[in-house]
Amino acid sequence: MNRDRNFAMWMVAPAAVVVALVVVWPFIYNIALSFSNMSLLHIHDWEFIGPRQYEKVFSDSIFYSVLGKTLLWTVVNVFFHVAIGVALAVILHENVPGKRLFRTLLILPWAIPAVVTALTWRGMFHYEYGAVNLILTKVFAQTPIQWLNDPIGTFAACVITNVWLGFPFMMVVALGGLQSIPKELYEAAMIDGASAWQRFRTITLPMLVPVLTPAIILGFVWTFNKVDIVWLVSNGGEPADQTHILVSYVYRAAFNLYRYGYAAAGSMIIFLLLVLFSVTFMRRMRAGTES
Repeated sequence: MNRDRNFAMWMVAPAAVVVALVVVWPFIYNIALSFSNMSLLHIHDWEFIGPRQYEKVFSDSIFYSVLGKTLLWTVVNVFFHVAIGVALAVILHENVPGKRLFRTLLILPWAIPAVVTALTWRGMFHYEYGAVNLILTKVFAQTPIQWLNDPIGTFAACVITNVWLGFPFMMVVALGGLQSIPKELYEAAMIDGASAWQRFRTITLPMLVPVLTPAIILGFVWTFNKVDIVWLVSNGGEPADQTHILVSYVYRAAFNLYRYGYAAAGSMIIFLLLVLFSVTFMRRMRAGTES
């Protein structure tokens, strides 16, 4: 018995060492930095100053506006990810001609690197030569939009890019969930005269909730931390740093302004917010499922 236990421990040890080096140690180091005055001026002689960095973050009015923008960004993105993903999954679950081809094409946004997607969409949102404004003016006879020179336009451009990038994940998850729903339920509902919308509302959606719950939590966390799309599409928060979300705001504090202690405190606040959301959301979804 002891021999088996020792063998198991030796097998787990390499993975445990890697996790300790790349996850646990950076996390502990970040906590330590968040209680320090480390910056470009104190890169070698930094010292612990208690919770002052957290006080600076919470007393900064910009923090609250960026936090509000981050929540809006996350909710809008996750809503469209789920809505578009589930809608496409329901359509592709039926006997649609060319179903395999459509599945492959719709998964492509997920397979393309986010950096390529962000830079491609940034080019498409160019005021004069971008494809989006060309379609608006040539096809729909609309006035071109200053996508990348206006805070609201830039924020909308980031949302559109991230929605395009994120819905395939929800579609794949929903497709897997649809495979597990017994067809007898739909047949019984059709015998009772239920419409397509009633079948979706009373059978499909409740059966998808357990499958979608962890996907929504992951989607919320990923979207909340989606620094690459916001940073690349808005070119680092342009115009005038008005399109930052919380994580890009912290990134700028760390790597543009070299306020490492402040940025570490901000990142710990992001971490605690996401933990709080995940626990609350899972408890509510579990309570709803049990009731």
